[in-house]
Amino acid sequence: MSFADKYLKKQQVFPDYIKHNVPDDLGLIVTIPCFDEPDLVSSLKALWLCDRPNFRVEVIVIVNSGEQVSDDVLSQNAKTIVDAQEWMSTHVDEKLKFFLIHQANLPKKSAGVGLARKIAMDEAVSRFNKIGKPNGIITGYDADSACDKNYFTEIEKLFKKYPKANGANIFYEHPLEGEEFSDLIYNSIAQYELYLRYYMLAMRFAGHPHAYHTVGSSFAVSANAYIKQGGMNRRQAGEDFYFLQKIIALGNFYEIKHTRVIPSPRTSDRVPFGTGKAISTFVNEGISNYKNYNYAAFKDLKVLFDRVDDFFGVDYDTFINKLIVELPGPVRSYLKEDNFFKALDEVNRNCASIDTFRKKFFGAFNAFKVLKYLNNVHEQFMEEESVIVSAKLLLKDLGIGTKGIYSAKELLEIYRDYERTH
Repeated sequence: MSFADKYLKKQQVFPDYIKHNVPDDLGLIVTIPCFDEPDLVSSLKALWLCDRPNFRVEVIVIVNSGEQVSDDVLSQNAKTIVDAQEWMSTHVDEKLKFFLIHQANLPKKSAGVGLARKIAMDEAVSRFNKIGKPNGIITGYDADSACDKNYFTEIEKLFKKYPKANGANIFYEHPLEGEEFSDLIYNSIAQYELYLRYYMLAMRFAGHPHAYHTVGSSFAVSANAYIKQGGMNRRQAGEDFYFLQKIIALGNFYEIKHTRVIPSPRTSDRVPFGTGKAISTFVNEGISNYKNYNYAAFKDLKVLFDRVDDFFGVDYDTFINKLIVELPGPVRSYLKEDNFFKALDEVNRNCASIDTFRKKFFGAFNAFKVLKYLNNVHEQFMEEESVIVSAKLLLKDLGIGTKGIYSAKELLEIYRDYERTH
């Protein structure tokens, strides 16, 4: 029995699509969901131009559609398949092979990017299962993304350095200038990426150990970690966030910073939220001053996280009557409303050491809970503020001056540089 037999029997939605034998030295599989995508070939070209690692690489593209889609989408998918197959036929390399899966008529209830990613990633698991390689690497990538030439080799380097790695995020940068898009879109993506980086770094500054980027086009996981956490979900949006939070919670999660994925900043209405939807909103509403979570909410949260060890071993009444009164008002209110004290009492009754307690505390107050807290306190206690204001306040607390800097693009470059070096 190989490592993923049970998972595949229970979770794999469709039988294996790819019939080619699996080479023993296959080490990395790139998975790409593709729906109504006019320029898939450009993304494939970026991968083709990458330096080859020491192991073999496969790329699995799944062109997909649901039961109820327009004729225009079906027509575009058909064209994409023809174009991609023609390109693949002329780009053959023993070290890098491309496969295209076509799956139409996905159930309306679950058709979407989550299910498409799951089908492709399950196929990748099955490939690694055939050669008994639980440490095989699976990456998420998008059909409108590009990457640097060292994309494969930097991923290889990380997983070689940390053989027990469960996963990693890969540094990403949206393009901020060029001829392909309008100035409005470039200005909009600068604000949105600044928000993403501000959110992650503010959460990290507050002291949460699960603060990592969760972008669907720029992550890598081991096949074993993938099945251990139940595989990709079928969410029609936000699938990357929910999936990666489960992988991050396993520990041994890293950051790959010396290569880049370059996601597209284009508008999209294919999902209810995410980058494409956000940029569509920016463009349609003419947003020039994006509002996001007030930095004060993260500062309050830091007070709680800085005192996590104080909560170890305390009884329910002590926490309620003594420790909670020392926390900021919005945090106190949220903890009471969420009944977190009961969850904390349960954590304490199942922890014999401070290290175990910390892990379980942040398992209870996970990234989903942080998001719930932020939404709660902004409904009741504070207003959203300009991402430029928030970003500058955080940089000040990180010891970085921003005098004379007022644009999202300038701040974003500072955030990018900070993340690369910290």
